[in-house]
Amino acid sequence: MATAHLDWSEYPPPEFTGGAVTVGNFDGVHRGHQALVAAAREQADRVRGPAVVVTFGTPPHQVLHPGSERPPLTTIARRAELLHAAGADHVVVLRTGPALLALSPEAFFEDVIARQLGARAVVEGYDFRFGRGRAGTNETLRALCAGAGLAFAELAQVAFAGEPVSSSRVRGALVGGDVARAAELLARPYRIAGTVVTGARRGRTIGFPTANLGDVATLLPGNGVYAVRALVNGVPHPAAANVGPNPTFGEDARKIEVHLIGFAGDLYGQELTVEFVSRLRETRPFGGAAELVEQLKRDIEHATRVLGVSQP
Repeated sequence: MATAHLDWSEYPPPEFTGGAVTVGNFDGVHRGHQALVAAAREQADRVRGPAVVVTFGTPPHQVLHPGSERPPLTTIARRAELLHAAGADHVVVLRTGPALLALSPEAFFEDVIARQLGARAVVEGYDFRFGRGRAGTNETLRALCAGAGLAFAELAQVAFAGEPVSSSRVRGALVGGDVARAAELLARPYRIAGTVVTGARRGRTIGFPTANLGDVATLLPGNGVYAVRALVNGVPHPAAANVGPNPTFGEDARKIEVHLIGFAGDLYGQELTVEFVSRLRETRPFGGAAELVEQLKRDIEHATRVLGVSQP
């Protein structure tokens, strides 16, 4: 399995060619994306070639509409990892620029899918659009595949709990703090990663040291206190996390603080990954440090119950 970062006019390594191709943003790699990769995997086996996923380094709409940037659900590296886990043999990350976005649907198909990837089959979701101005539809793609002698398969809408699965639905659940629903849509807990930075060190003085995360590149869930798992060098630790300000001490800055339950060690400068399991409560001010400490004790107890671990 491999990931290649390419300009639209570049040829991938030979092992990427001659298989089944699916194209999309794949942000979050949710259940719908996983089903699409599985369908590509099935087509790849039929044509005896690799299952290849083509995604974009920067979402096209952000290039076309500067100022529309928003935190993604997954970094490119994590997205590629998840796509491989879902069944992709190879992932192509196209560098998104004006030249790529100016390609007509026909040019994108002929240059990227047919010639550079040498596809023998193409698989897309029910609402796929491609090419300049998103002018290409699945009907366009079906006709182009037929003309080139390629197999084409369209995946029907994937639903969960009676509603369509989509990146926007995952995003909405996270913004609302419903990390449990996001996990259902993703088929795994939502996770973020960042570097542990120096904070106010107030947690140590009240008996609840926290790791403050900086450089988080992906979407933070809505403000609140959560039961989480913190991964240190790949090893999971039960933890509780606060996302948002610290109104008890008059701090308005939005940040993420993670208390690893029963953990002793120096994490400064290390990367920490946090998997969100359940929202415990909203963020709110307390009457002082003593009242906050009592609530934190209840939070830790609640988190250990949710995570199914014993409190140290």
